[in-house]
Amino acid sequence: MAEYTSIPKEKFKHIGANASEREAITRPSLTFFQDAMRRLRKNKVAFVCIIILLIMVIMSVFAPMLSPFDYREQHYTHTNAGMWTVCNESGVPGEGHIHIFGTDTLGRDLFTRVWMGGRVSLTIALVSAIVDLVLGAVYGGISGYFGGTCDIIMMRILEIINGIPYLILVILLMMVLRPGMMTIIVAYSLVGWIPMARLVRGQIVALKEQEFITAAKALGATPARIIAKHLIPNTLSVMIVRVTLAIPAAIFSEAYLSYVGLGVQLPMCSWGSLAQLGIENFRIYPYQLMIPAICISLTMLAFNLFGDGLRDAFDPKLRR
Repeated sequence: MAEYTSIPKEKFKHIGANASEREAITRPSLTFFQDAMRRLRKNKVAFVCIIILLIMVIMSVFAPMLSPFDYREQHYTHTNAGMWTVCNESGVPGEGHIHIFGTDTLGRDLFTRVWMGGRVSLTIALVSAIVDLVLGAVYGGISGYFGGTCDIIMMRILEIINGIPYLILVILLMMVLRPGMMTIIVAYSLVGWIPMARLVRGQIVALKEQEFITAAKALGATPARIIAKHLIPNTLSVMIVRVTLAIPAAIFSEAYLSYVGLGVQLPMCSWGSLAQLGIENFRIYPYQLMIPAICISLTMLAFNLFGDGLRDAFDPKLRR
């Protein structure tokens, strides 16, 4: 009969995950915005667009300040100079500073005027987008939360405002206000917040029946606190994406109005007014139109692609 001998415990080795390792957290804890920013950084297209927009903003802010030429200064002795032409402030060619983008028909330095125009166009777009965000969030939040008769009345008012053509509104404001940058901001802000209000209203209607809103009501929270502390923050990601897509629309609207002569007035300039002046000499001096057109196109493309990247980053379905 075979005898059984005990095997020492030291000869056995544990293979596989043990209980303590199985319960350990291997993925770092991230908030919603931290995870969105992590995914945004991995989006190479959005990252390149951020760099392009930063370059545009930095050049628009600092280039007119550092340029040796004033954007209003005219040199009739050196008009329509080509790109990288050297002349001094008196317009004498061959000595002094370089006109990087050349000069226009009045001898004004295009490099300075392009970036001064960028400052005006970006300011109009950013201010209009902020106004749209605030008005749209407040109006849409109130309409979506209270619902019923209040919602019906507010939506009918919104449709009436939306029925007013934007161009007619600008022309009417030009008759009352002085033409300029502030008039464009007021005109665009009067109608530009409508898509934001509709978007926020739809999000609020979907969120107000959730359990955390019911709990807030049971704890005695006021409607203003529920809208400001619970509903609006939960729609913030959608609003941010909408703002990034509204900025290029505002840039295009400003460029269009300036192109048809309803925008900023001389000697102030914008990308649209520069394009309007450049098209007059496009066949002879094409760079006078191409440079502001490239700036408009590049900025609008960068904002649109950046908005697409933000939309993908804030989409919880794409979280891995």
